[in-house]
Amino acid sequence: MIERLSKNPLGLAALALVAALVGAGAFWLFQRAAPSSLGSADQARVERVVRDYVLAHPEIIPEAMQRLREREAGKVIDANASAILKPFGNAWAGNPNGDVTVVEYFDYNCGYCRASLPHVAQLIASDPKVKVVYRELPILAETSAAAAKLSLAAADQGKFAAFHDALYAAGQVTPESMTAAAQKAGVDLQRAAAFGPRAEAEIATNLQVMRQLGMTGTPSFVIGNQVVSSVLSFEELQKAVADARAKS
Repeated sequence: MIERLSKNPLGLAALALVAALVGAGAFWLFQRAAPSSLGSADQARVERVVRDYVLAHPEIIPEAMQRLREREAGKVIDANASAILKPFGNAWAGNPNGDVTVVEYFDYNCGYCRASLPHVAQLIASDPKVKVVYRELPILAETSAAAAKLSLAAADQGKFAAFHDALYAAGQVTPESMTAAAQKAGVDLQRAAAFGPRAEAEIATNLQVMRQLGMTGTPSFVIGNQVVSSVLSFEELQKAVADARAKS
């Protein structure tokens, strides 16, 4: 819709009023869409037309803002593509050459992340062209950081999925449950103990990306240019993947 509006003066004027209504973000969009030929002589007439247009089509406001959010997120994602889309070790699932990558930022202590497990698993099972990348974002507790470091060590050893499943199956995250999960997954704990600096660097990068993308907690998903900090149902994940696929 924004592209259609930008091709005619009334549409451009509508974007101007949207800017006034929703603030600086939409104004940034309007500045890039509107030609300098919109003169001040017609300002009063344009404002009346714009007001009528927006009242008749209020749906352009959230749509414009959503497109702006996706555009700005896309810039951050492009600038940090490797840190976001390239998995750490074997911390991924699905199709390694998938046409859409779903990135989940998670914390082992996060109940909402646990609630997302079946939805993500169902997406992988139902869509053979999806790749899921798991990124550690330990923000809830001290044990979150310890679990993330051990998970990254497991991923480096090619044991991510086994450790991931075993730790979630163990219930509460404790030093004992982490050690048991690592042993069950076949993680070399001596190698894992020496892996700390690399794991800490990876976690620091994930926290930096979180801030740049405006994530508000876990789980957070990056799908195409969409960034969502919330549990997503299977249907919502499907839709986000379909939207990303359509725009690629």
